[in-house]
Amino acid sequence: MKILATGSYLPTGKLSNDDLSQQVDTNDEWIVTRTGIRNRHLVVNENTSDLATKAARAALRNAGINAAQIQLIIVATSTPDGLIPGVSHQVLKNLEIEQAMAFDVNAACTGFVYALDVAASLMQTHEYEYALVIGSEVMSKVIDWNNRNTCVLFGDGAGAVVLGNADNNHFLYTKCMAIPDVEDVLVSGEFIVNHPLFTSDPNDFYLKMKGQDVFKFAVRVVCESMTQAAAETGIPIEAVDYYVLHQANTRIMEYVARKLQVPVKKFYSSIADTGNTSAASIPIVLDKMWCTGNLKPGMKLMLTGFGAGLTYATILLRW
Repeated sequence: MKILATGSYLPTGKLSNDDLSQQVDTNDEWIVTRTGIRNRHLVVNENTSDLATKAARAALRNAGINAAQIQLIIVATSTPDGLIPGVSHQVLKNLEIEQAMAFDVNAACTGFVYALDVAASLMQTHEYEYALVIGSEVMSKVIDWNNRNTCVLFGDGAGAVVLGNADNNHFLYTKCMAIPDVEDVLVSGEFIVNHPLFTSDPNDFYLKMKGQDVFKFAVRVVCESMTQAAAETGIPIEAVDYYVLHQANTRIMEYVARKLQVPVKKFYSSIADTGNTSAASIPIVLDKMWCTGNLKPGMKLMLTGFGAGLTYATILLRW
């Protein structure tokens, strides 16, 4: 099992820090200093399945295979077009695939790593030859654009990988976990119950987060998860060529690098131009690494996601 190719898509709409400063009380220096973000891409007349389809087509093109050869599609998203059908089923239709196993995974910002783990397992169980794993998010749908604590952080985008069978399994270690979010540090709105026997108070879908609590959770579980992966595989942390973390905040990457005593340059980042794209962030980074020639056969990559749930996951793989 191995990743054959990557692909990504970012909407053409773009919102800079200066643009945001016209809407909320903030400025470029404040945002960059605290997050590392300078721009974010936003959809215009597109939705989650559109982004997912375009990223998938790019990955298929780079892999040199036809959509008809795909036997499994998993889309990681917490911002689907709607409840039914799933984004994966819309991608199936858009790619004109006659038949495949397809479903969505919602593990928030950790979703792509979860989906990659599930896809690798299913490919082995069912002896599938090719699979598409996609992270796609339109976070702009759940952001309160008058709240400077959240609106400066997020953007829209999608990334995808094509998985294929290989003589050797390139997935050296996988572990996906969740712990209860007892303090509701990262949540979005809920569907209200409204029927003839019971009516709930109205609610909204805006994402709400307690930034400091999220930061503390992230740096703790990322360090623990990466250290455990190294211990269980016998591959030292410093032997990993690149660490691909969920792109939430440059401060998190810098903290983890210091804590684990590894060079921060090994933490490849795209957050300056994309912001936090939730489940799409890791595959977008992988595609940027692929397109810029940073990924070489035999390299060891550690993919680590963290997010609402509270969820976290790490995959150590050989490219």
